[in-house]
Formats: sequence, structure tokens, C-alpha cells
Amino acid sequence: MDAASDENGTQTLVCKRSDDTCQFLSEIVELRKEVNSLTELVRTDALTGLYNFRFFNETIALEMERTRRGTQPLSMILLDIDHFKKFNDTWGHETGNHALVHIANLIKVAVRKLDFPCRFGGEEFVILLPNSDLRQAANVAERLREMIATTPLHLTGQAPISITASLGVDQFSSTHSETSQDFVQRVDSWLYKSKDKGRNQVTYPDLTTQARTESVTQEEKNALFGAVGNED
Repeated sequence: MDAASDENGTQTLVCKRSDDTCQFLSEIVELRKEVNSLTELVRTDALTGLYNFRFFNETIALEMERTRRGTQPLSMILLDIDHFKKFNDTWGHETGNHALVHIANLIKVAVRKLDFPCRFGGEEFVILLPNSDLRQAANVAERLREMIATTPLHLTGQAPISITASLGVDQFSSTHSETSQDFVQRVDSWLYKSKDKGRNQVTYPDLTTQARTESVTQEEKNALFGAVGNED
């Protein structure tokens, strides 16, 4: 079977054999398409189109291990829609679902292709940012917070509905020994500080302190690697 493109550039398989081989190959291609579709369904949240909680649990473990083996940090953003229960009580659960999709669409715009935006559960979202330090992740979080605050939800027959969100940010580096649950709890603690400060906030560790800590640790690592490399 050979690949051929139509006028729209879409590739299809063209069989040049006259026996039953073509039928079997076509069935295999269709089965592969179905498997890919089912795989996407398993890892995707049906409402928002973001990755789901199951995918997040699998991916955070892999990304943390990748960070332990390298030098690039992994950052995480936790986002919670402010007063979402009141939102549902006021406008109804259907409008609440529209709000979740609205926030998810803004998240998709704010993140890079290599990031992992996920529906964490309820009105919470989580974003994993590989190869990103705390400063970079904090900038993404602040940009996202502002996008949400300045982009009301527009529904037919209703006045625009303003939405805000609280966010927490932190990073994981190769020097950390915590579990994925510990990392999530650490970021979650910053999220709750945002709520305590009045919501519609982004909260994270002090950037100066964080940079100093990481710098010292990296120097120690370099010295250790140099010592090992000089051994005969």
C-alpha cells in the first residue's frame, strides 16, 4: 500500500495489489485509528478537552523522574476557580460547565505545546511545565490569572459573567527527594495562600530565595561532578 494525498493534502492509503492483502491491511489501518481514538479518550477530560486526572498522575511521575536525571526544573501551577459553588448556585450547573470549558480554553492559549494542562477535578486545574523554573511558571500563572479576570464568559441571552481564579506555583528540581503527592501538596499550599489573601491572586515562594538556593545547590553538584571526573 502506498500513500497518496488529495487536493486538501490529506493522505490516504492506496493498495496496488489485487488479492485479499489489501483488505487485511485496510482493516489493520482502521483498527490502529480506533486504538488511537480510544487512547485519546482515556487520557482526556470529556468536558474540557484537557488531559484528565489519570493522565496527570502518570505524567507527573515521569516528568519528576526526568528532572531527577537532568538539570532542568519542573514547575507546576494549580488553579482553582473562585467561589465556584456560589457560581453554580447563582447561574446553574449548565452555566458552570460552560465556565469550566471557558477556563480550559484560556489555559490552552496560555501554555506552550510542551506543557501538560489537566483537569484536576471539580473546578481545579493543574499545569505541568517541563524545563521551566519558578520565575517562568509564575509569569505564565500571572498571565493566565489576568486573562481569566479580563475575559468574561459570554452566553447567549445572558449578560457577561466575570470569573476570577486563585493560583499556586512552585518548582521541583533534581535536588528534591519528595514524592509526586508531596509536590502537589506543596503547590496546593501556595494556592490556599492565594485564597487566604483574598483570591484572584498568584502565590509562590520568594524568587530571590529560590534562585539563591538553586544556585548554591548547582555549584555543589558541579564540584561533585568535577571531583568524580578527575578520579583515575
